[in-house]
Amino acid sequence: MTIWLRAIFTAILVALPIAASAAGGPSQDRALLAAHDAFLAGDKAKLARHAEKIRAHTLDSYVAFWRLRLRLEEADPGELRDFLVRNEGAVLAERLRRDWLLVLGKRGQWEIFREEYAALVKADPDVACYALQERWRRQDASVFAEVKSFFMAPRALPAGCAPVVDAMLLSGELTPRDLRDRFRLFVRANLMAEARRIAERLPLNQAPSGIQIENAAGAPVRFLERSDAALKTVDGRELVIVALTRLARIDPRSAVSFWNGRLRERFPLEDQQYAWAMLATCGAHHHLPEAVDWFKKAGEMPLSDEQLAWRTRIALRQENWPEVKNAIERMSPTQRNEPVWIYWLGRSLLALGAQEGGQALFRRISGEHHFYGRLAAEELGMPLQIPKKAATPTQEELAEVAALAGMQRALALYRLGLRTEASTEWLWTVRKMNDRALLAAAEMARVNGIWDRAINTADRTVAEHDFTLRYPAPYGNVLSKQARARKLDEPLVFGLVRQESRFIVDAKSSAGASGLMQLLPSTARRIARKIGMKGFNASRLKRPEVNAALGAYYLRHVLDGFGGNPVLAAAAYNAGPGRALRWRDAKPLEGAIYVETIPFAETRQYVKKVMANTVYYAALTGGGDQRSLKSRLGTIEGAMAMKADADE
Repeated sequence: MTIWLRAIFTAILVALPIAASAAGGPSQDRALLAAHDAFLAGDKAKLARHAEKIRAHTLDSYVAFWRLRLRLEEADPGELRDFLVRNEGAVLAERLRRDWLLVLGKRGQWEIFREEYAALVKADPDVACYALQERWRRQDASVFAEVKSFFMAPRALPAGCAPVVDAMLLSGELTPRDLRDRFRLFVRANLMAEARRIAERLPLNQAPSGIQIENAAGAPVRFLERSDAALKTVDGRELVIVALTRLARIDPRSAVSFWNGRLRERFPLEDQQYAWAMLATCGAHHHLPEAVDWFKKAGEMPLSDEQLAWRTRIALRQENWPEVKNAIERMSPTQRNEPVWIYWLGRSLLALGAQEGGQALFRRISGEHHFYGRLAAEELGMPLQIPKKAATPTQEELAEVAALAGMQRALALYRLGLRTEASTEWLWTVRKMNDRALLAAAEMARVNGIWDRAINTADRTVAEHDFTLRYPAPYGNVLSKQARARKLDEPLVFGLVRQESRFIVDAKSSAGASGLMQLLPSTARRIARKIGMKGFNASRLKRPEVNAALGAYYLRHVLDGFGGNPVLAAAAYNAGPGRALRWRDAKPLEGAIYVETIPFAETRQYVKKVMANTVYYAALTGGGDQRSLKSRLGTIEGAMAMKADADE
């Protein structure tokens, strides 16, 4: 068979599930979408009417699921189990079982709960807490340690854990100090409603009232200026910590000034250390160099992994390598083994003269294809080598994946525009696939233009890889044309689009950004006026050529505003130019350190991925800037130097 005939045959074969999903025709599709709308509206009668019109459709099980889900509270267990048996192994069975378990736990039907929980693949916190309660009711005291981990998480306690927590408080397994620690956790996380609820459970002599908490949190400066009387009582001192925490979020230096002025010495040592750790973490978020010393004043108090991460980050900005090493080595084993901290611990060892130890750490992650894996490889002098492309999936491999019921449902859902359900179905279907099946599924996604699934599925392979699926270039002519028109590095454009939208032309963010390059309508309108684009309206952002033209202009504008620096431009593209500027240091800063110390987790990960994507696109295409990742990251000029350049 010639190559072009094989390509045509493969395309027909892979696209078959989408054609097959049309069983019943357009009228049934319309009925199914109407049934979905009725389900979302909670309209049982309307859902039933539309369900009557649907026969032998690929998504029959979804209609049955929606109907059962709306009457879960009154459904007979036999009916529910019949659905679970008929859909065994499918994601809908997992979803229904999870929701049913919540009903069973709430009702205390523990025998049925125990049977169904054993069949659940993965429990979320709400279900897991009911499972812990079920064990506790069977006198299993080992649940207490697990419940305590839920208790000390910065989120509302799942209902299932509440009776166990009550019992632990009565028995002394949870102490007033645990309650206070949870109260402080919520204050730090700015979850004040939850903080007020937990305060109600503190012993009377330690429990600030809801009004007092609101006063301390709502006007922290005024409260701290008048806090002398409050310092005489336990609850009063707790309110001072509330006010300090709130003030430190926006102005750590002012908070430290109050703390050092007349407050600190009125607190016991344990509270002093707690306050210093909190102030230091806030200071590190604000990139204050003195936060390094504030952390030291916390003494040997145990810090959370999040606090130690920020202790590491602020030390990085000072290039205080002994402090970087110390902070990382105090992290939990799980956190310490994350690639980010393996890399920076390796860098600290190199800086401290422990060459062999540093290189050993780099070798642990140098073969991994991500931001820190690439930087570690470069520290070892290893050039970027794209893994050998795996053999193209055979017709048999493609047919086997295409025949999976879950894959057919996913493609049918994508065709109908039900992307959330489609992605859930797809992820469930590929979760246990081997490399060959993953490559076949990724190829099927590519042929059907489902670029996000093609990328994410290809990303899952362990030994066999196809980086043309991991880093595809759809709409290549459109994006390349605009990159050339704006004198942009093409790999950077593709790297940014891969991260922004995964090449989904109608992608829309929660903030309202749309299209390939995820532009806000207000930004797009402004750019359209500047470049003289006639007849622009927000709906046109779904058109690749329109979105690319506006996005390329905006990226060029952002790059020009930062002297062509792609790191600052990426940060600005995601979080805004003002923030990207504020995150610089007074002195020059290594690009990788700037990226790691971005305060917003979303932007921090975004910039890492855009920069790593860019390196891989450059290597795959053989065009554009072929520099290493570290070279691309470069050095971020100090704020004063940039100001001087601007003044000239």
